[in-house]
Amino acid sequence: MARKYSNLDLVDQIDGFPNITTHPEAFAKRTADHARFMHGPHIVGYIIPMVLEALKDVALSGDWWDITPGVVRLRGETVEERTKNIDETTRRWRDAKRFEILSGWRDERYTIYAPKGAPCFYMERSAHPLFGVVAYGAHMTVYIPATPTTPLRIWVPRRAAGKSTYPGMLDNTVAGGMGDGVGPWECIIKEAGEEASLEEDYVRAHAKAVGYVSYFYVRHKEAGGEAGLLQPEVEYCYDMIVKDASEGGPVPKPFDGEVAEHILMDVDEVVENLEAGKFKPNCAAVLLDFFIRHGILTAENEPNYLEINARLHRRFEFPTR
Repeated sequence: MARKYSNLDLVDQIDGFPNITTHPEAFAKRTADHARFMHGPHIVGYIIPMVLEALKDVALSGDWWDITPGVVRLRGETVEERTKNIDETTRRWRDAKRFEILSGWRDERYTIYAPKGAPCFYMERSAHPLFGVVAYGAHMTVYIPATPTTPLRIWVPRRAAGKSTYPGMLDNTVAGGMGDGVGPWECIIKEAGEEASLEEDYVRAHAKAVGYVSYFYVRHKEAGGEAGLLQPEVEYCYDMIVKDASEGGPVPKPFDGEVAEHILMDVDEVVENLEAGKFKPNCAAVLLDFFIRHGILTAENEPNYLEINARLHRRFEFPTR
């Protein structure tokens, strides 16, 4: 029989790295062989042993790294110097096929932050899980509100079968990573057109910022590349109310080939698919947050309500944007 996932199971899937504040013993045990990736006095990420071994190979990785027991530092006095150095290292790894995850090289940069939202350096999107640094994205739930005769319904896309990550799984209506210089709002506008054929003017007029979810993901094999890589992440969340198509509401349609279809599901159908583990893990987290905000998931019907809510809004020990 297929496993039935509880809401807490779904959170465990996406927030699988021990929290240094709430579970210090588990954290100490887990990170005993990890290196702290430091910038000045601040931790910007964690580096697991197989990546640390690659960094120690100067012939492969270059001499832009200061490595002492338990600590790694990237050399460079300026943002530009640090960016150039980490780019050279990750390109060498890609060309040498050192890490499978780099086969998905995108030529898209993510911003890694120093304190107070200042850029520390920029790095290739596909490489960031190798260094355990925080990534950012934006997700939007497009839904039709309940009426006296119909339940609340959500537009749910199915990822294309040819996707390199989580092929065929269910997703949030609109979602994407935030590259260098792109804020969450513009990310949503862009992805709404590319993934769901939603008109820009309509999205700008109707989408609403509703908060965020944050978690510390330990990557599964289905994420692409090596399993066990570390990915702390913040997803800015948006809701957009639409009318039923029979009343002139927009119908999301695939555009860029990343989505196979869009399915209009009522809440019970979404819950059934969540319990079956059919949603991409971070998309399940966004939906749980949606359920909490809309009073679908409450302290009365969910025994782990407080833990779920807290872990969907994890506070990181790293500088953030």
